[in-house]
Amino acid sequence: MRKIIVHIATSADGFIARPNGSVDWLDRPHPKDAYGMNAFYRTIDTILWGRKTYEMALDFQKKGLAGSAFDTGVRNYIFTRTLPQSAATAGVEFVNEPIQAFVNQLRAKEGKDIWVMGGAGIIGSLLDEGAIDEFMIHLIPTFIGEGIPLIAPRHRTVPLTLIASKQFKDGVVKLHYAVQR
Repeated sequence: MRKIIVHIATSADGFIARPNGSVDWLDRPHPKDAYGMNAFYRTIDTILWGRKTYEMALDFQKKGLAGSAFDTGVRNYIFTRTLPQSAATAGVEFVNEPIQAFVNQLRAKEGKDIWVMGGAGIIGSLLDEGAIDEFMIHLIPTFIGEGIPLIAPRHRTVPLTLIASKQFKDGVVKLHYAVQR
């Protein structure tokens, strides 16, 4: 069965972005293997995005930042409560159906694993539906003090089982967890 995996970076104090959505604190030298991102990317063929993360990616595209274009070699689904008035960017499709129904259809299709790009809202909603199988969290050795947490705040307890951990020379630590059922 296809796994749904959150692969994301957080600050040492648990935030995925500053309050305004900025991820400037991620601007740092990366090792050649990009913390294993290239290997991970080969294991997926679908990416799930929240609307705010999608809009941030569009802003990066407008600014011409390297690697900011949507990869049309994978399926990109943007979750939104209201469908935008303008057409989707090439390589993306908007989704506003119930998450569980969509995830069930997606898992039933042949394919590779599914990456949850972010943000906190879609991660929280997927967790609430029991749809996330694993988390790969790259803990960046930087405190940012305040911001958008990894998961949108709600009353929930989600037990995790450590699959693996890896420390990189620059102090980044990758934590790989399975979500307990």
